[in-house]
Amino acid sequence: MGAGHGHGAAGHAGGRHRWRLAVTFVLVFAFFLVELVFGLMSNSLALISDAGHMSADVVALGAALVATRIATRLDTTGRKTYGSYRAEVFASGFTVLIMLGVAAYVVIEAISRIGDAPEVATGTMLVVGALGLVVNIVSMLLLREGSRESLNVKGAYYEVVADAAGSVGVIAAGILVAVSGQPIWDTLVAVAIGIFVAVRAVVLGRQVLAVLGQQVPEGIVVDEVVETLEALPGVAGVHDLHLWTLTSGMNVATAHLVVEKGSDGQLVLTKAQGVLATTYGIEHATLQTELAPTQQCEEVSW
Repeated sequence: MGAGHGHGAAGHAGGRHRWRLAVTFVLVFAFFLVELVFGLMSNSLALISDAGHMSADVVALGAALVATRIATRLDTTGRKTYGSYRAEVFASGFTVLIMLGVAAYVVIEAISRIGDAPEVATGTMLVVGALGLVVNIVSMLLLREGSRESLNVKGAYYEVVADAAGSVGVIAAGILVAVSGQPIWDTLVAVAIGIFVAVRAVVLGRQVLAVLGQQVPEGIVVDEVVETLEALPGVAGVHDLHLWTLTSGMNVATAHLVVEKGSDGQLVLTKAQGVLATTYGIEHATLQTELAPTQQCEEVSW
């Protein structure tokens, strides 16, 4: 029997985009302070709710920065055989909780204002909303590329997208209140922002749970992987195949390959590693070859 390993050399996806997270963090933190101050001054729930979401961004981006630093740090304990790559997944989960908390606060505050909507300063809403939209567009452009590779960066990107929608909502609320003279529009837009944030949190949360639950990576079908491996010369069968995601851009596989008599086991390993890497993007595969199913494999029930 032999064991084969395929190792990714491209590096950690979140770590490659850490500078984008850092720049976005500075922009968002600065605007959060501006929006909170003017939201309180103008008595606008839409501005305050968006500032609350921005505060969630500040925490989430800070957590993402810490997570990417931890994830790329070399293990000195000898106990983390997979490194600390899962840190970014936990940071994304933390982001989900923050987003849900902000959404709940906005909805509860909006309900408390029903029938007693205070006057709001629409001029301040429009100016701050427009400034926020500019900040969020710049942040989106910074994070868009990294969001395709890293779940951690994707969480931050979703936050910024939600913020951009929030800024548009603030502008719309300012216009509606100014035209109609009805402060209720400020409350209604705030609720819409809260619902939008909650929906984005659920989407990201499902992705986080899929990784933590060690589900098969998105876009990969187990039966197809088995068929591909069994089609290789010298492979008589495949069993005990497991596929999961360690962290963004790092899919992992383990499997037992039953090798035909007379076949070169090492050559089979090399070909199997190659097809997993090129066809399915699985660069780390731990493969074991055997001439026939062992008694141990037959006895294991999971």
